[in-house]
Amino acid sequence: MSSEESIQYPISPSAPKPRRRIGRTVGLIAVAAVFGVVGGTAVGYGIQAERAPTPLPALNQVDLPYPSPLPKGQEPKPLSAAEDRKVKTDGDLRKLLLPKPAGAKKAEFADADGWMSLAAYADEYDHPDRALSYQLGNGFRRVATTSWKTGAYRTTEIRLVQYRSSDLLSAQDHVEDQMDYMPQEDYARSEGEPVKGSTNGRYYVFPVRQKPGYLDHYQARAYLYRGDIAVEIFMHDTKKISAKDISSVAERQLGRL
Repeated sequence: MSSEESIQYPISPSAPKPRRRIGRTVGLIAVAAVFGVVGGTAVGYGIQAERAPTPLPALNQVDLPYPSPLPKGQEPKPLSAAEDRKVKTDGDLRKLLLPKPAGAKKAEFADADGWMSLAAYADEYDHPDRALSYQLGNGFRRVATTSWKTGAYRTTEIRLVQYRSSDLLSAQDHVEDQMDYMPQEDYARSEGEPVKGSTNGRYYVFPVRQKPGYLDHYQARAYLYRGDIAVEIFMHDTKKISAKDISSVAERQLGRL
């Protein structure tokens, strides 16, 4: 043996060490965990299935302490037809319109049967398509109308615009929308005055409109509501319309509702 062959060289410290094989161990642990979860769930379901079902509480109860019925003979009496407002408003709405004054004539533009269709009503606005869409979305039901003529040129028109009872705020919304633009230049130019006895109804006397070659144009309006009915009142004349003229009609119409 040569001297070279007898020398034992040390292992270099930089030589890589063999890696520990951990894949198999991790795999075994993961499989065990999965089986543990599945097994626990199965056992839980098995225990629950063996238990008797818990009875649900009764849906109704007898002899509730409140509210207790009134003693016999003390129950409130049903409203009469005169007292039940629903009987009035669900009937012929035209009967709630203010009657024509004595000596007044029917206006030429008046509807023959006292009803105004939604299409005809929407057509009264500057933008009929928008008015039609608004009324349909607001729960429009029907319009009863009357009008008359007194003197040479004065006309008075009243409309009762009724909405469906499920939309209880529709009549109020409609009235408030109309009142919103009354202060504008093309209308009354004022906030109006309150209608006595109403929640927030108001009447308006417009400034006179003058145009060469034409008669002076005076106008007054009133807007109010009661329940599901919005009230619109229009007065036109070639002579001045006083605040008392329009407010009186509005108050009397309100009284009929």
